[in-house]
Amino acid sequence: MTVRQDPENNEIHALRNMVDFTDSYVLEIGCGDGRLTWRYAEEATRVTAIDAFEPGIRRAKENTPAQLRNHVRFEAVGFEDFASRTEPDVFDVIILSWAL
Repeated sequence: MTVRQDPENNEIHALRNMVDFTDSYVLEIGCGDGRLTWRYAEEATRVTAIDAFEPGIRRAKENTPAQLRNHVRFEAVGFEDFASRTEPDVFDVIILSWAL
């Protein structure tokens, strides 16, 4: 049985109501396998998507659409480690979705 998450696209509609991704540099924390990333990434200039769960990141990298490979970067790292080596003012938009 195939499970479809958010077939009505409510999640991306809600995000787009809050922020314009156009020409922005986005940090997505807790990106998992990229399910949400693909929905906004074409609008952004650059996306860095992180998650500590390495198998999810591996799937995201494997499934990255060709047109997004040049401006979406997936990284298997927890937020604290990522933040310790990244300047805080680098991102225009930060998404924290489905992460505990």
